[in-house]
Amino acid sequence: MPGEDPHRAGKAASSGQQDSTGSVPGICAGTGPGRARRALLLAGSALAGLFAPVAAFAQATPAPPPITTVEVIQLAVLAGVMGAALLLAIITIRERARTAAENVTLRARIADVNAALQRSEALLNLRDQRVVIWSGDDRRPELAGALPLESGAPEDRSAFLAFGRWMMPRSAAALEHAVTALREKGTAFDLVIESQSGQPLEVQGRKSAAHVIVRFVSLSEAQRGHARLKLENRQLAAEHDTVFGLLDALKMPVWIRAADGALKWANRAYAAAVEAADGGAAVRDGKEFLGSQARTAIAEAHTARPVFEQTLSTVVGGDRHMFAVTDFAAADGSAGLASDVSAIEQVRAEYERTVRSHADTLDQLNTAVAIFDADQKLRFFNQAFQKLWELDSAFLGSAPDNALVLDRLRTEGKIAEQPEWRRWKEGLLSAYRAVESQEHWWHLPDGKTIRVLANPQPKGGVTWVFENLTEKIDLESRYQTAVRVQGETLDNLAEGVAVFGPDGRLRLSNPAFTTLWGLNADVVKPGVHVSAIRTIADRRAKDSPWAAFVATVTGFDEERRDRHGQVELTDGSVLRHAAIHLPNGQVMMTFVDVTDSVNVERALKDKNEALLKADQLKNEFVQHVSYELRSPLTNIIGFTELMALPATGPLTGKQREYLEHIGSSSSVLLTIVNDILDLATVDAGIMQLDISEVEVGRTIAAAAELVADRLEEHGIRLEVEAVNAPRSFHGDEIRVRQILYNLLSNAANYAPERSTVRLTCRGVAEGIEFAVHDDGPGMAPDVLEMVFRRFESRANGGRRRGAGLGLSIVKSFVELHGGTVRIDTGEARGTTVICTFPDAPSGIREAAE
Repeated sequence: MPGEDPHRAGKAASSGQQDSTGSVPGICAGTGPGRARRALLLAGSALAGLFAPVAAFAQATPAPPPITTVEVIQLAVLAGVMGAALLLAIITIRERARTAAENVTLRARIADVNAALQRSEALLNLRDQRVVIWSGDDRRPELAGALPLESGAPEDRSAFLAFGRWMMPRSAAALEHAVTALREKGTAFDLVIESQSGQPLEVQGRKSAAHVIVRFVSLSEAQRGHARLKLENRQLAAEHDTVFGLLDALKMPVWIRAADGALKWANRAYAAAVEAADGGAAVRDGKEFLGSQARTAIAEAHTARPVFEQTLSTVVGGDRHMFAVTDFAAADGSAGLASDVSAIEQVRAEYERTVRSHADTLDQLNTAVAIFDADQKLRFFNQAFQKLWELDSAFLGSAPDNALVLDRLRTEGKIAEQPEWRRWKEGLLSAYRAVESQEHWWHLPDGKTIRVLANPQPKGGVTWVFENLTEKIDLESRYQTAVRVQGETLDNLAEGVAVFGPDGRLRLSNPAFTTLWGLNADVVKPGVHVSAIRTIADRRAKDSPWAAFVATVTGFDEERRDRHGQVELTDGSVLRHAAIHLPNGQVMMTFVDVTDSVNVERALKDKNEALLKADQLKNEFVQHVSYELRSPLTNIIGFTELMALPATGPLTGKQREYLEHIGSSSSVLLTIVNDILDLATVDAGIMQLDISEVEVGRTIAAAAELVADRLEEHGIRLEVEAVNAPRSFHGDEIRVRQILYNLLSNAANYAPERSTVRLTCRGVAEGIEFAVHDDGPGMAPDVLEMVFRRFESRANGGRRRGAGLGLSIVKSFVELHGGTVRIDTGEARGTTVICTFPDAPSGIREAAE
C-alpha cells in the first residue's frame, strides 16, 4: 500500500510521471477506452504521491483533533480530481504536438504518391500497351492505356474484352484459358496472340494480392517479325501434331522413310500389322510391312515418277491381304500408306457371283426378261425372251439397241401393226427418261396376250419384262365359268351349305340353308358374322349346336378337327350337320334334313328293343323251365334205373325195352337241360373255369368213349390222330371233354353210314388245335351264318334234329378259354370244325353271345 511504505510510494509516483511523459504517443495512438483507463491509472498514482507525505507526518506528530472518515474521503476525492485534471491537460498538449507532426509526414507522403500516380498514368496512357485490371471483389475490369489502330484492337471497352471478335480463334481460345487459370489459380503467363488483322501482340498476365492484371503490348517491327515467326512455328507445330495424330489414328498402315530408305516413323496400324508393340518398336527392329519384291518395285517406280500407286499383297496375321499402296518420294525421303482392299475385292467377287447367279436364275424363268443399258443397248436376255420372240442368237448377241429390236419384231410380224408406228415406238422408248415403271398390254397376231413392264434402272437403262398371260386369262375364264357352275349347283342342292371365312364372316350359302333354318334372306348375305346367324338359329333348335359352330369358325384349333352331329329343331324336323375345314382356312357347314330317316330309325329301334325283350323273356322262360324240369327228370331217371334192377322184380322183354327207351330219352333231355343251364351261366358271366393241366390223350379217350355207342350203332369208325399233339395243356378238363363230346356227337349225326370221323390234335403257334371232320353233306352258306345261334336246329341231312345248342356251347366254352372256333365246309368236302386253345389261358373272359 502507498501509506505503509512512503519511500516506495514516492518512487512509484516518480516512475508514474516518467511513464506519463514517455507514453503519450502510445496513448494517442490507442483507442478511446484505452486512453481513459490509462488516464485513471495515472491520476490514481498522482494522488497517492500527494497524500503520502501527509500520512507520514500524521504518524510522526501528535494527533490533532480527530478528523472524521468522511472528511478524509472528501479531501482525497478532491485531490484526485485535481490531479486527473492536471494530467489530462498535459496529455492533451502532447497529443496535439504529435498529431501536428504526423500530419506533416502524411502530407509529404501524399505528395510522393501523387507524383508516382502521375508517372504511372503517363506510362499507361502510352499508345503501345493496354492493361486490364480485375479487383479482388469481382467488380467489372478496368482498362488503362491504348493500342495502335494498326494492331486491330478496338478502342471500345466491351468490344475489346470480347477477345473472340478481334483475335484469331486459336489466339482467343488460348488467351481465354490463360486468363481463367490466372484468375482462379494465379498462374502467370506470357503469350503472343494474333489479331484478325494479322498483327501480333504480346500478352502478359500477373496476379497480386488484390488485383489481376493482364497487359497487352504492341511490338516493334523486329519484335513483330519474331512474334510472327513464333506464331507460325507454334501453328506449324500444332498442325504437325494434328497430322501425325491423324496418321497414327488411321486404321491403315502409314510409314515414313529416310533418304537412304530406312524406316523412320510408323503408326499404330503399321505396328499391329507387323506384330510390333508400337511404331517406335517397329522402327527400332526394322520390321517391314511389304515384302522385298514390293519395296524394290516401289523404289524402281520412284526413279520415273514420285508417286507410286498399285495394289499389292502381303501377309498380315497369318492371312494374305490385298492393299492399295500409295507411296510418295521427296528429296529427303518418302512416305506411304496402305489401305486394305481385301473386303472390297471379296465384295467385288461376291457381286460378280451374285450377278452370275441372278443371270442363271433369270435364265431359268418362264418369264421373258431383257435388260438394256443407258445407251439402249441390249446387255442381257434370258432363254424365255429368245423363245418368246424367236430371235436369232447372233442378232441378240450383237447388243442391238432397243429401237432396232422393235423394228425387227415388226418386220417379222411378231407384234401387232400400229396405226402410228413412230409415235407408238417413241412412247414406248420414253421409259428411258421415266422415273416410274410403265405397263403395257400387247395383243400379238398369234393370239397371245403379253403384259409388258418397263422398269427404269437407277443408273440408266431399262429392264423389260414380258409376261405371257394367255394361259392365265384362259384359266381365269375357266375359273369364272366353274364358279358360276358351282353357284348354280349349290343353289339347286337339297342340302344346306354355308361357307365361313377365317374372320368368321359368311362367304357363300345356298337357298336350302336359309330354308332349313327358317332364316330371312336379308340376314343371310355375304359378310354377315357367324354370331349374328347364331342369334337367330339358336331360337330354332332345341339343343342348338351353333355355339360349337362359332368356336369352330373363329377358334384357333391347331388340329382343325371336323365336327359331325345331329340337331332337332323346334318344329320336329331333324338336321344332320357337319363342319368341314377347307384347305384355305375357311369352314364349310352342311345340313341335311334326315327327319324321315330318323323316324324310320326310331321305329326300328323300338322294334329291336321289343325283340330284345322277347328274346330275354324266352331265355328267362327256358331257364325257368329247365330248372323246373331238372328235378322231375332226375326222379324219372332214378326210378327207371331202380325198376331195371333184378331186386325190383322180373320184367318182360317188352317192359325192359320200354324202360331203356325211357332212360335214354330222359338222359337226352337231361343233357339238353344241362346245356341250357350252362349257357345261362355263361350269359350271366358267372361261369368259372377250373384251370388245371389237361392230358390230351386221356381227354380224347374219355370223349370218344361217350359217343362210342352212337358210332357203333351206325357203323362209323373214329380215327384219332394226335402224333403232333403236346402231352398236355392248361384248361378246364371237364369243359374240354364236353367240347369234344359235342363235336363228335355232331359229326356222328351227319356222317354217312360206315364212314370215318377223324379227330386231329396238333400243336400250333397259338397253342393246341383240335379238329373234327366228317364226310357229311356239308353246310350251305346261309346255314353256316346261323350255325352258332342258339335253338337254330335244322336236319340238313342229319339223322335226327337236336335242340340246336351243341355248337353254341362249343363256341362259348372255347372263347372262355381265350381260343377261337372256325368251320371249314363245302359240298362234297364234308365239314371240319377247328377249335384252337392257348397253352395257358390268360384269364376267364365272357363268352360271345
